[in-house]
Amino acid sequence: MITLQKIQPINDSVLETIGFHWHTDSDQSKYVADELVIVTDQEAEAYYEAVNELYDMYATAAQHVIDNNLFFELGIPFNLIELIKKSWENDVHWHLYGRFDLAGGIDGKPIKLIEFNADTPTSLFETAILQWAILKHNKMDEERQFNNIYEAISDNFRRLVTLFDDTETFDEHYDGWKILFSSINDNVEEEQTVRLLQQMAIDTGFETGFESMGGVKFDDEGIYDSDDNAYEYWFKLFPWEDIAIDEPELAVLLNSIVNNQKAIILNPAYTLLFQSKGMLKILCDLFPDSPYLLRTSFEPLQGIAFVEKRVFGREGANIRILDASGNTIEENDGPYGNFKAIYQEYVELPKDAEGNSYQAGVFFAYEACGLGFRRGSKILNNMSKFVGHVLR
Repeated sequence: MITLQKIQPINDSVLETIGFHWHTDSDQSKYVADELVIVTDQEAEAYYEAVNELYDMYATAAQHVIDNNLFFELGIPFNLIELIKKSWENDVHWHLYGRFDLAGGIDGKPIKLIEFNADTPTSLFETAILQWAILKHNKMDEERQFNNIYEAISDNFRRLVTLFDDTETFDEHYDGWKILFSSINDNVEEEQTVRLLQQMAIDTGFETGFESMGGVKFDDEGIYDSDDNAYEYWFKLFPWEDIAIDEPELAVLLNSIVNNQKAIILNPAYTLLFQSKGMLKILCDLFPDSPYLLRTSFEPLQGIAFVEKRVFGREGANIRILDASGNTIEENDGPYGNFKAIYQEYVELPKDAEGNSYQAGVFFAYEACGLGFRRGSKILNNMSKFVGHVLR
């Protein structure tokens, strides 16, 4: 059982002054818990090591998928395959950040990979900024958390220019390249997440702009804001699979833009390989002895409890938990039912004294860089709560 520490929550009006407006859920309950998960230094180090190793495994698996043309198995839309290959082949297409979702690690049980949100991960603002603010508000040592996300992502912005060189050489290499940041219209959470990333880029030394997805202009020669200013980089908090399916003409244009070397897109197209939960099956094939992996198949598992997921899906939608006899224990409907299913061994998440489940989220930006938790029932959905942590 996990250990929690009660804290004094930050007033909603104060949260809004730092840009955090999604503090209250639709049922009027508070999104941010008034407790912290107590994590030991050893547990934090174990999360750090696990996520670094898992990312290396994903990179190996991505190469395997490309070499063996396994895109169909992962549910990858055909109109993105060439763009995925192109972005994978050239180091300038840098993976800015992602978030690993994990079971275990704080309850004496081993760390297990649930999935990797590699393309459009949320909870960045909560994990990078809000946790720090909560500790400060409660007169606790802000350094006592596993959280250097702001610095790590800022360094990754520098690596867009320096690549594998020392990030301190950014000023020597930078030549005025600009990044356009975009999120969908009328979603304050996603906009504030993108604006946080924009601020990181500004702090790094980039020139930047912001434009909602609907205002961005594209042609074969580049990407532009609504004032026709061209940008060398475009960050979009918009899933690649949605571009492929809902905006096929844009997928074609982006392929031409990358082929013509007119702009670089963040996160790159190859992160769709990582995003696909079908990759969990590939990982099991390639790393059968890894202590971090749960048994996963494209067919229902036999003799053990398992979870049915879709290769693309979010916020607990279209998930079923089944017992060893194949009976449904819990399920959520959703809009992702047309995507291919995968079947993953079921593992209990850590629980508190009241029976709530906790899933760790560890951000990755060149290395593991920050920890936060989501709290809910067996299936975590968009009503799950964010829970910060403190190191003890």
